[in-house]
Amino acid sequence: MVIASRSKAKLQAAKEQLNGSVSIHVLNTTDEEQVRGFFEEIGSYNHLVISAAETSGGKFLETDSEASRQLFENKFWGQYYAAKYGASQLTANGSITLFSGVVAYKKMVGSAALGAVNAAISNLGQTLALELAPIRVNVVSPGIIDTPSRSKMSLDAREQFYDTIADKLPVKRVGSASDAAQSVLYLIQNTFVTGTVLHVDGGHRLI
Repeated sequence: MVIASRSKAKLQAAKEQLNGSVSIHVLNTTDEEQVRGFFEEIGSYNHLVISAAETSGGKFLETDSEASRQLFENKFWGQYYAAKYGASQLTANGSITLFSGVVAYKKMVGSAALGAVNAAISNLGQTLALELAPIRVNVVSPGIIDTPSRSKMSLDAREQFYDTIADKLPVKRVGSASDAAQSVLYLIQNTFVTGTVLHVDGGHRLI
């Protein structure tokens, strides 16, 4: 298994949690040449999962344009580069899994830029399923997931946010990292699925 991230500390922590042989690489996915070199270095492999992203939000007229531009750099172009340079190293029966998000489908105040990025990723994944065939390309679109990504919020604020969301969702809870991981495993293992956007959002799109 090969894992890459901008943070060496996160890579070391992940390696300790994973079983088996794990190779770690520090990689900035917004740097096209770094991405190209990374895939040249690792050689042939079976499956590519790209979840790297730094996301942000804010009301459209109040958000600095550069912040929105960086959002595209981090989430869209990072996945674009990884798919572009990673595709040639994939085995014929391999797959690519991209990550979009619920705000591409559920309109929310303060998510204009992020929703646009996520919608672009969903479209990219479905188009690549045609262009890169027989390599399978799919997209996971998660809803609100309880992960360390919201660690900057205070514990009380974070719990209140999750409780508010959970109360509205049909499943009455927010998602977990395990929910997202299971969706990725499904897309990797089911060889008759390609061009699919798999919604893992607890029914968030419906409310």
